Order: sequence, then C-alpha cells, then structure tokens
Amino acid sequence: MEYAKADVEDILVQITVANRGPEAANLRLLPTVWFRNTWSWGSSGMKPELRQDGAGANPVVALEHPQLGKFWLHCEGAGELLFTENETNIKRLFGDANSMPHVKDGINDYVVHDEHNAVNPERRGTKAAAHYRLTINPGEEVTVRLRLTAEELNRKSAFTNFDKTFSIRKSEADDFYGTVIPKDLSDDAKNVMRQGFAGMLWSKQFYHYVIKDWLQGDPGNPPPPQERKRGRNRDWPHLYNADVISMPDKWEYPWYAAWDLAFHCIPLALVDSDFAKEQLTLMLREWYMHPNGQIPAYEWAFGDVNPPVHAWAAWRVYKIDKKRKGKGDRAFLQRVFHKLMLNFTWWVNRKDAEGMNIFQGGFLGLDNIGVFDRSAPLPTGGYIEQSDGTSWMAMYTLNLLAIALELAQEEPCYEDVASKFWEHFIYIAHAMSHRGHDGMGLWNEEDGFFYDVLKLPNGEHFPMKIRSMVGLIPLFAVETLEPDVLDSLPDFKRRLEWFIDNRPDLTESVACMRTEGTGERRLLSIADKEQLRRILKYMLDEQEFLSPYGIRAMSRFHRENPYKLNVNGSEHRVDYEPGESSTGLFGGNSNWRGPIWFPVNFLLVESLQKFHHYLGEDFKVEFPTGSCNMLTLWEVSTELSRRLSNTFLRDKNGRRPVFGNLEKFQTDPNWNDLVLFHEYFHGDSGAGVGASHQTGWTGVVTKLIQQSGEADKKIASSEAVASAAAD
Repeated sequence: MEYAKADVEDILVQITVANRGPEAANLRLLPTVWFRNTWSWGSSGMKPELRQDGAGANPVVALEHPQLGKFWLHCEGAGELLFTENETNIKRLFGDANSMPHVKDGINDYVVHDEHNAVNPERRGTKAAAHYRLTINPGEEVTVRLRLTAEELNRKSAFTNFDKTFSIRKSEADDFYGTVIPKDLSDDAKNVMRQGFAGMLWSKQFYHYVIKDWLQGDPGNPPPPQERKRGRNRDWPHLYNADVISMPDKWEYPWYAAWDLAFHCIPLALVDSDFAKEQLTLMLREWYMHPNGQIPAYEWAFGDVNPPVHAWAAWRVYKIDKKRKGKGDRAFLQRVFHKLMLNFTWWVNRKDAEGMNIFQGGFLGLDNIGVFDRSAPLPTGGYIEQSDGTSWMAMYTLNLLAIALELAQEEPCYEDVASKFWEHFIYIAHAMSHRGHDGMGLWNEEDGFFYDVLKLPNGEHFPMKIRSMVGLIPLFAVETLEPDVLDSLPDFKRRLEWFIDNRPDLTESVACMRTEGTGERRLLSIADKEQLRRILKYMLDEQEFLSPYGIRAMSRFHRENPYKLNVNGSEHRVDYEPGESSTGLFGGNSNWRGPIWFPVNFLLVESLQKFHHYLGEDFKVEFPTGSCNMLTLWEVSTELSRRLSNTFLRDKNGRRPVFGNLEKFQTDPNWNDLVLFHEYFHGDSGAGVGASHQTGWTGVVTKLIQQSGEADKKIASSEAVASAAAD
C-alpha cells in the first residue's frame, strides 16, 4: 500500500496485489473508510455520514462530517460500494438486540456469508468499503487506485494525473532522503536507514485518552463499574490526551510510552526536527505532566517510573537541530528546561527513600532484569538501593547541567542553576561510591563493578552480585566541560573551583574534575579512569556482555553461574536468557536477562565518545577483552555501533541476523529486503525478539549507521564520528 499527496487534503492511494503462488487466485479486496465513533458517547449531537455519490465504473463515497466538512473517496474500477454503521454488534457480543440493523461487521457477513441484508441497501452509513473481486494469475500483479480529496472532482478525470503525481512524490522522497542518508553507504545500508526512517514516520498516530471521561463513563452509555474509580490511572484526572504522537508500534502497541518516545525523537530529529521538538514539549505540558511533576509513563499505568531520559533527548534533539539549521532553538530549550526542573524535583522528593542521594524507582523500564519485581513490595521487606536508578539520576543532573550552561551563554542567570545541578551530581556520584554514614556504596571494589544493594528492615544490607545492565548504566553519567564554556561563565567556574578546593570529602571519590584532559576539557563522571577500565573489561568480553550484535543486557557469565538468593524458604534466581523470557515476572512479554536492547546500547556508544573526549588517544582498552587488540574509546564506540547495525545488514552469506531462521525472509527475494525493527534482539544470534514491527526506539540504528557507517569500512576518525554524532 502506497500513499502520495497531490495536495494538502488530496491523498492518492495505490494498492498492489501480487500472486506469488503457482496457481491463479481469487481475491476480495476491501479498501475501507469509516468515521471514528464519537456519536455513541452521548456528548455530541451531530452524526457524520458516508453515502454513495452516483454510480458507474469509478464509484464515489461522499463523506460529510460536522467538524471536518466534506470529502470524496474515488474508487477506480470498484464493482460495488458496501455501507454499514461503525457500531458494535451488541447481539453477537452480549446477546442483546442491536439498536440498528447494520453494524460494523456487516461487511464481513456480506462478503463471507453472502448475507445481503447485513449491509445498508440505501448505501449510506458511517463505514464503507469498495468491493473488488479480483482473479490474479501466477506471477501477476494487479493495482487498485483510490483518491481521497476535499475538492469535488470530475469522476472521469479524477485519475488523469495519478501516476505522474506518484512518480513526482517518489522522486521528491528520494531527493529528501539523499540529504539525510550518507552517500558513501552501500545500497543495503541505505535501504535499512530508509526503512528505519519510514517506520518512525509511519508510527505517528492520533491518541485520545481523557482520564476524567474514562472514570465517569460516557453520557450515552451505562456507567462504568465502581472498581474503575479505584483502579489504574485514577490519580491522573487532569490528563487529557488528544494529539498525534509517535507510537512504539501502532500495530501491536498503539499507545505512547514516555521513555520510548525520548529515543524516537533522535531519528525523528534527522528527518523532522520540528515534530521531534513538539513531541518532547508535549509530554511536559500541564495536561500531560502530573501536577506533582511526574511524566506519564504509558496508558496502563501512567504512574509507573521510567528512566528520566527526557532531558537527554531534549539536549540531543536541540544539538541535532542546531547542527542542521545553523542556529539553536533556544525557545524550545528554555521551555523544556523549566518543566524538566519540576520533574527533577519530583524525582528528588519521591524516589530518595533516606535522603542519601541513592534512588529507587521500581523497575525503571528494565522489566525482569533483577532478582525481584522491583515495582512490587519485596518479599524480604525493605527496599533496593538501585545502581541504575541512582545512575539515571546522575545522568539527569548532567543533562540539565549541559542545558543550563548552553542557556547561560546568553542569559547569565542560568549560571546559578548550572551550579546547583553540578552540586547535585557531586552528591549523587559520591553516594554511589560511599553510602553516607553506613559506608556501603554501590561500587564493589573486589569485583570492579556496580551492583544493586538490598536493604533489609533490620538494617542489614548486601550487594546483589548480578552482572547486568544495572552495573553498566553508571557509565551513562558522564559529561565533559569545554574550556571556552568555562571561561565564558566566570561565576560558574569560580563556584566549581571553590567546591573542589573546599569539599574534598565529596569530590575525592569522584572522577577528577580539576585535571584537564584532551583539549583542556574537564570530566564529570561517576566512574573514574580506573573504574572505567575495570567495567569495560567485563563489558567488552565476548564471554560476558559483548555479543556480535551489541552489548547484552546481562552477562553471559550467568548462563553457567545463575544468581541465587534464598528468602523465607524460597529460591529467587537470575539466569542468562538471550531470547524470550522464560518467566512471567513483570508480565513476561519482554526480557532484560540477556538480549540486546538498542536504547541502552545507544547511550553506551555516546558515553564512550564522551569519555574519549576527555581521555584522548592514549587511553586504550582491549577489544574484545583478552584479544590484545588495543583500541581507543572512539574506535570501540564505532565498532559497537557497527555490531548493532550488522543486526540488520546482510552478512557475507547474504543473510540478515535479524531474520534468524525464518527462511522466507532470508532467501525469498520478495521478502529479504523488507526489514523488521524488533523491540529487542537475541543476545547470541541477533535474531529479532518481541514486537516485530516496533521500529520505535530501535529506529536509533539510523543514527548509528549515519555516524559510524558499515563494518567493511575503515574505522572513522574521532573527528568524523564527532561531527556525525552532532548532526
């Protein structure tokens, strides 16, 4: 199915049906148009209508809506038009009588069961289908054309310039993507990028959910059960969603998810930065954000806690937009910054149980990664001091610091705010390594890794030694300060130097901020140079985290060494599971115990680039661990990017890892170039797992390919990657 616009409200639709089989096939094709049923709510007086407008070889459906006005749908060569009402079949569902004879499944009953009275003989209603009866020979293709327009056209000439317009729009699309996709890529890589962008744009959808109305019920329908008022989302009565939003996957998951959306905006910014900025702003508006400052998570539980990545996304989109347009949208940056400070305050006030800068927040989007369901009360009592929750907050402070420093370039009042976020970061980073009065940090010196700490009601506490993404997320909390920025902000620089001089108790266990690195930069990071080296030894080990297709969410070490914890006579354990989850923990529909997830991999790539900004060419690590092959962190980031991209690209045998053992997708020429952007990927094979049409946050692969190219190319220089990363 293809769509092209002849004008703003003039849409051309082309449907091509192919018979790939060895025998002729009969097919019923039913392009359908309908009005969304809002009239049955009882709150709107006027009902829209569809009706047949004339007869002949190219029948027309006339559409009339009280708010949208008039439209016409031209259906070239349709044998007949079928009309019914977009109303639920109450009789079929509940055994009660329907209030009208023609209901929404009437077209199905007409076509499948030959029930001619199932559709309206008067040829009017709120749902209609053009009925094509096709016979397609082996290897043959048949094309059906339709046109939806707000202008009344002569039906004889409605399709005169159809093919020409389609050709022009295709050419325009090719020209546009040619400005976004690097010209030196292979045709295969260009195809993957193009489909990635297309999937992002296709997954926009109107989303309507008004909590107050949902809790009260519609005036024209029976009242909802009383349990609803005590159920999910009852604490969000202000929420009024009625916008076009980027969905994770409008086929399987047609709702927004706030932390997914943050990653969507990175590839979206490459093709439509205005839309990306609008999406980020929307989540912070007063009819979305809770009055207490929380950002809504997703429709089944707006109050769930997701990683605070909104500031990161806003900062990245701002920089991408600035690079492309030559000037930063400071109005956008200011708007989101002020609202993000409300959200930051919510985090500080709600998720730091003991005021010690160690944060908790439920599962934080990582579903079953831990030994317990972190969104539920623990079977042990007490709570978990989270390495990931605390690190996300440290990253959040650095993101807000970066934004404040940018705004302070023209408005010095932001220097004080920047100082505040810098101090927040210092307190959090210090707590990660030295947990206040009791002396237990989240860094384990013996193992050289960050772990969650389980705090029991009796005051006992101990690290849960699971090598997972939870221990890698501290690497996300890294930022470099450019010398020219510091010199241009003397108040901030003076405050920074004073703090380093006078609070060594807080800064001594944090990555050095006084020593200037490459380009005289300063480093802000939870992990210092030696901690970074020890963490990377695990992360870049192919027997641990490093897969041929990226960084696993959990170390392969746990395949032979599962983590076990006995509580009240019950064993709780974590095993390495590279594919689908084998447990129902947290729903069981996504798995963080071994697969590869693109959003966190994307952040790891960025973090390595930032570390290289400071540490420079002299800091090298083994890649992979034990290989004696020494690379800079820029080179490591490039190689990781390419491993991730290789999930979708053809290998030397012409196979795409994402397709796994699906031979039709691997070998059939009609399928093997149609890429599926899954939710996550098998930790060993790279095969797609989870939602198959996600695109969503996996769409960040477009940015990785854009900045790092392909594996058969020479490793890009740090300058080239840096330029592409900011583009």
